[in-house]
Amino acid sequence: MKREIKLANPRGFCAGVDRAIEIVNQALLKFGPPVYVRHEVVHNRNVVEDLKSKGAIFVEQIDEIPEGAITIFSAHGVSKKVVDDAETKNLNYFDATCPLVTKVHMEVIRYARQGLDIILVGHDNHPEVEGTLGRFPHDSKGKIYLVESEIDAKNIEIDQPSKLAMVTQTTLSVDDTKSIIDILKNRFPKLISPSSDDICYATQNRQDAVKQLALETELIIIVGSNNSSNSNRLKELSENCGVKSILVDDPDEIAPEQLDGVFKLGISAGASAPESLVQSIVLKCKKLGFEMSQELDGLKESVNFKLPKELVS
Repeated sequence: MKREIKLANPRGFCAGVDRAIEIVNQALLKFGPPVYVRHEVVHNRNVVEDLKSKGAIFVEQIDEIPEGAITIFSAHGVSKKVVDDAETKNLNYFDATCPLVTKVHMEVIRYARQGLDIILVGHDNHPEVEGTLGRFPHDSKGKIYLVESEIDAKNIEIDQPSKLAMVTQTTLSVDDTKSIIDILKNRFPKLISPSSDDICYATQNRQDAVKQLALETELIIIVGSNNSSNSNRLKELSENCGVKSILVDDPDEIAPEQLDGVFKLGISAGASAPESLVQSIVLKCKKLGFEMSQELDGLKESVNFKLPKELVS
């Protein structure tokens, strides 16, 4: 029996990731190394190692960066304190925050200025969540609360239940988030939510593509790093659809025995995984006895985000 590979569409890099990586590359070209990047610009080991080889230096804290240095904030966004610290050190910084994350930051600021309490649905300690929480103004009359799960949604106590708004992390599971939001809306009928979903188009599209892939395959390989939220959500989604899934960041991580008994193999990739890495995974699977079958039909994405004007030659 023929062993086939099917590729999800869309997969891999989104517009926000493309923009963030290009900001680092253009800064290196314009100013030369070193260029300091606060946190991994995107959560993919291969991307980070490639940028390191060109002269990017990745740090976790602003105090690790020399005064006046060229600095880039990661695609996940940063708190206001990080921006203030960068200005105190006279850093020449460029903001690679995904514009869809910036949209959430602006929603938080707008709701806070209205004196509302805010629920942020997201994962504790994720850089995007830390940045969003850190955008809540200290002088607001409201409070901001983090909800991670259905249990949190059922049990959280709010100071101002009649003056309450909600935002979400952009890279969550669409299905899981819906169940959390349904609980919150049932508990707090006056809950205000943004006019458009905070979960980004690329997250939605890649999750829909994996659902389709799960209908046609026996195992799905998700290409992405362990610290990538959206890649982990794709793996979980595959398993929730009843299809076993593995998360890999390198072809060498695939053991032949993992593919034993598999004749229909699906491959997708998180929004921070490069297509070159996907193709290297495909090549490894071909060496293990699979042949390319087809790329599934999917939405063609045309979103494009502009670079900072200072980096456009």
